[in-house]
Parts: sequence; C-alpha cells; structure tokens
Amino acid sequence: MKLTQKAVSSVHRVLIYGPPKTGKTQLAGALAEFKNLIWIDMENGYTTLLKLPEEWKERIEIISLPDTRSYPIAIETCLKLIKGGPVDICEEHGKVGCPVCKKANAPTTSLELSKLGEDTVVVFDSLTQLTASAIAHITKGQPDDYKLDYSDWGNLGKLMEIFLSHVQQAPFNIVCISHETEAELEDGKVKLVPVAGTRAFSRNTAKYFDHVVYAEVKNKKHNFYSSTTSAANLNTGSRTGIVLESSPSQALIQMFRQPSGPSENSKATDALTKLSTTITTGTAPQGVKVGSIMDRINANKPK
Repeated sequence: MKLTQKAVSSVHRVLIYGPPKTGKTQLAGALAEFKNLIWIDMENGYTTLLKLPEEWKERIEIISLPDTRSYPIAIETCLKLIKGGPVDICEEHGKVGCPVCKKANAPTTSLELSKLGEDTVVVFDSLTQLTASAIAHITKGQPDDYKLDYSDWGNLGKLMEIFLSHVQQAPFNIVCISHETEAELEDGKVKLVPVAGTRAFSRNTAKYFDHVVYAEVKNKKHNFYSSTTSAANLNTGSRTGIVLESSPSQALIQMFRQPSGPSENSKATDALTKLSTTITTGTAPQGVKVGSIMDRINANKPK
C-alpha cells in the first residue's frame, strides 16, 4: 500500500509526565469537556477530578484498582484490560473475573476497550504505579528488604513491554500519566524521561506514543510542553506537530481533534477557562452539555 492510500489515524495515544502536583491529572481531566473518559485509577487520585464541573464528571467512569505492595492488582488487571477484549472488573478488589465478587453477586464494571468509539478516551493513572505493581508482582512472597536481581529486572521490562506494545497498537484513544526520572541516553546526554519500568526501559517509552507531554510548574503557572525542541533535557514530541507551549489554551483536546477553524480553537480556550473558574470559585459554569458516559459508550457498540 502506498503512503497516499493510508488513512489518517482517528485515534491517538498520549503520554503526560512530570513531577507530582504539576497539573497532569487536571490536564487529562479537562478532556471531559469534549470526550467520555474511562479513568483507570491506580493511585486513588480521582479526588483531583472532583474539581471539575458536574456535567464533566458525568462523562468520567472511574475504575479503582486498590494496588498495594501486598496486593499488586494493577499490573494483572491492566494487562488483561489493555488487550481490548471483554472483561468484568469488580468494584471492591479491582480484579478481572473476581470469583469472590461473582459468588456474592457484587457490583462489577463490564468493559471491552476495542469496541470504544472515538468519543471516548481511556486514561491510565499512572505508569509509575503500574511499574511498582509489576515489581511487587515479580517479588511476591519475598521479604520487604529483598533486592531485585538481574532476572527480576528483565521480567519487569517484559511486563511493561507487553502493556506498552498494546498501547502502541490500540484501536482506541489512550492517555497515560507518569512521573519523571533521569536517564542517560545512548549519546551520553542525560534527559528527563517518563517512568515506565526500569530506567533503561523508561528512556525509550516515548516510542509507544503519538504525543509526549511534559508538565511543570514555573513562575506560579502550570506549563505543558509537547514540541521536540521544547528543551534539550526533555523527552517530548508530537507526531502531528501539536505545540502546547505556544497555544493560548494549552488544551489536550488538540491532540485528539485537529482544529478546523476559529470555532474549534475557541472551544479549547473556553474549556480551560471554565475549568479555571470552577477551581477558583467552586461554582460549575453553565451551558455545558450533559451526557452519561455509559450511554455514550453503549451507543458505539455494534448492534
């Protein structure tokens, strides 16, 4: 097939990373102005989303994974979920096909990510916790002071590669959130890269995504960078050339829908303005369309 015959992808995979408390969750959450969100919460970070307008919150489905060192459920559930097939996740344990909850007829959430439409984005929060979960899974049964050996680090890389390879080929929209770490590249330069497995694996994480965004707080302002030339020490970039640092709105929606004119840019700007007003005043803005996430997801399922 010639390049001229290839269709432009209608789905996008975005990675947002940076230090804690730099607006990563807020940036992804603002997508709820335009999209339905399925939020895979591994860090109990949904409280940040409570600042959003009520109409936006109606479009966010939270899947809580109570991941701990002694109960590393995140890596198990996410590996099953990311493959796109039908799964039932129990609300109490965050486990796929939980026999305990099935027997008790306890509440579960049914998902089939491969059937999602373009109006939905799946958010994994975060790759940092997913890495910790994978380590806990690999070292299960070992004492708390156990140090990973060479084969353990290799197994960690395999688990993260399985997850991210499915992210790379996913037929649905994805946002992954992570923190930062320093890594020495092959040319000897040190860069800030997203945490995803070992330090060596983390330096190549960007290849699995269409857009890589760095978040920081500078001069009392949240700043987001997506250009490959943002800074020499940052691992950032956008395959479609979206430059968040030069946009007055800095809205992530640009990466999921190319602006077609002034009206689209205005929508993006309005989204951030409404979110800022809500956070400052605690009052939800008027005039935002109401929608149920599950209704909109079900509307996209085959008849």
